Amino acid sequence: MNQANIKDLLSKIKTFPSMPATGAKMLKMLENPETTVDEIEDVLRHDPGLTGNVLKLANSAYFGIPAKVASTRQAVLLLGLRKLIQLVIASCVNAVMDKPVPGYNLPPGDLWRHSIAVSIAAEALVKDSHNVESEDIFTPALLHDIGKLILGHFIKEAQEDIDKIASSGVPYAVAEQMVLGTDHAEVGAQVLTQWSFPQEVIDAVRWHHGPDSPDRKAAAVDIVYLANLLCQTADDAENADRQETDLSPAVVERLGLDIGQFDDVKTRVAEWVDELAEALTFN
Repeated sequence: MNQANIKDLLSKIKTFPSMPATGAKMLKMLENPETTVDEIEDVLRHDPGLTGNVLKLANSAYFGIPAKVASTRQAVLLLGLRKLIQLVIASCVNAVMDKPVPGYNLPPGDLWRHSIAVSIAAEALVKDSHNVESEDIFTPALLHDIGKLILGHFIKEAQEDIDKIASSGVPYAVAEQMVLGTDHAEVGAQVLTQWSFPQEVIDAVRWHHGPDSPDRKAAAVDIVYLANLLCQTADDAENADRQETDLSPAVVERLGLDIGQFDDVKTRVAEWVDELAEALTFN
């Protein structure tokens, strides 16, 4: 990537839409174990539209709550504080991510739907794993491809060179790195750094194509990597975003999983992606 393109890329990262104020406040609350329901209610009270979105999510069949959730306090009691904050963050990023992505041949809604599918798969993998305890895998899984919204413009300009490398069997993210000097995972990590996300979320996004890198430090990296891999479909393979097709044995071993469990994870994704996609899409 030449200096002009680097400058343009950095400019697009800096001017990328900021996390809404309510979401930013919730992020800080997520890091504070002493956050109370009263504090959550106080923040949401000033954003009735967001409150409505969160209650819509809480009442989704995906979460399996038998009684109608009518208030923030009730949502916290039934879902837990961390899950509620995750739903707030998901509501905040919907408008940013539910867009077409040039360069990756993704029409409006496709990136968002894939991100939701990966979140479902990630939560299922955490449940099945013997070696992982993660309180928040939903968020990094949902945001793992956010860097595509910025890098797509540059991918489009360098499409021929990237495709040529990828056609030789090189993973697409590696081809991005070879041609552009960066990839969508790194760009996404920079966006989340700008948004002041917790480091473990940033790391899971940064390394979701490189789980065996010596720089990876958390099981969340393995989970997001594997969830993303399991959610790639035949249709995805026809798009420009051709990614890894070979599963890392080290990831499976670290997570304590049996590959026979993967079909169950895919079934869960297929069962719930439409329900959660509808609940997470707001007008």
